Amino acid sequence: MHASARTERFTVRDLIRYAVSRFNAAHLVFGHGSDNAYDEAVYLVLHGLHLPPDTLEPFLDAHVLREESARVLDLIEQRVQSRMPAAYLTREAYLQGHRFYVDSRVIVPRSPISELLADGLQPWVADPDAVSHVLDMCTGSGCLAILAALAFPNAQVDAVDLSDEALAVAQRNVDDYGLVERLTLYPSNLFEDLPSAQYDVIVCNPPYVNQSSMAALPPEFKHEPNMALAGGADGMDLVKEILRAAPDFLSEAGVLVLEIGHEKSFFEAAFPHLDPVWLQTDASDDQILLLTRDQLLS
Repeated sequence: MHASARTERFTVRDLIRYAVSRFNAAHLVFGHGSDNAYDEAVYLVLHGLHLPPDTLEPFLDAHVLREESARVLDLIEQRVQSRMPAAYLTREAYLQGHRFYVDSRVIVPRSPISELLADGLQPWVADPDAVSHVLDMCTGSGCLAILAALAFPNAQVDAVDLSDEALAVAQRNVDDYGLVERLTLYPSNLFEDLPSAQYDVIVCNPPYVNQSSMAALPPEFKHEPNMALAGGADGMDLVKEILRAAPDFLSEAGVLVLEIGHEKSFFEAAFPHLDPVWLQTDASDDQILLLTRDQLLS
């Protein structure tokens, strides 16, 4: 935006319109909390103005102070020039209405497993109150582990990640939610250094992006940690290890809920003998699967 424009008076509506035009012209890619230019513009404008992220209507025609508009315009320009996900610019992400601290040490929280946890994984978990021990494998920011602790109020939750940097972010979120007594973080290469336990529920959003898809990632996704995305030639490198070890850590009636994104064909090729339940979310019906301990043992 021309320097002189920064001295003009704008409404919230003006700033959103400008952001949408700027994002479209720059051909930005979305998928880190919003999937279109308008929603991302609204989010960044409201954040820059220190307004609630879910309250737009009363403020649309409010005039913005010059220093406020300058702050918002800088945020819009950062998004365009850096191609960073908005969450890295604002240091926050929302999942099922819950706010989490994030930065570039972790992938931006967006797992649809969160939607299933909001319903306590019912009907696959008969009684959420009866769940006593939960594991979140490949926890990253800790968002799914925290949502699991909220979904299963009587459960102890363990969360694992290989990245010490990711665990530092997760610890900040665990502290923010006051869950230190119920949620334990473990540095481990998958199950390798995890103490022996029997989990009623294991949730896992592992690195699963196949090699050709990794090579074609838009710039926004290349800002995320490579180790949190790359799953090898067919995306199944870590999935194979997880499925092999998981039965030893599941209770007799335990279930594994696993996200594999757009890799269903690779999953079925790698595990032709498995017949998982494919769990439906608002976004898809073929990206998350559920397996019982008995299925994994067979």
